Amino acid sequence: MNKFIKITEQNSKYNSIENKSVDLILKEINCEDQSVAYNIKRELDSIEKVIHEAIKCLKNNGRIFYIGSGTSGRMGILDASECLPTFGVKDAIIGIIAGGDKAIRN
Repeated sequence: MNKFIKITEQNSKYNSIENKSVDLILKEINCEDQSVAYNIKRELDSIEKVIHEAIKCLKNNGRIFYIGSGTSGRMGILDASECLPTFGVKDAIIGIIAGGDKAIRN
């Protein structure tokens, strides 16, 4: 299995979340939040390599595609749409969502 893929649907600490107290849910979420920075730090070298490759591709008229479904698809489209006004990148960053335009709002 790819080291970047974590199966959240199996053996999750969030199974039966509706039976937990708000206090316990908040503590569990906070614990997960704290792991984000640590895990990113472990992958900084890999992230840097990907960024340099993306820059090379973009300089050679390449494109970056955000592809997703549901919430992740919507977030990808939102991020892609900000690249032109924020970075001046025109037509190089493309957001694609399963279900097409209708799925952005529904």
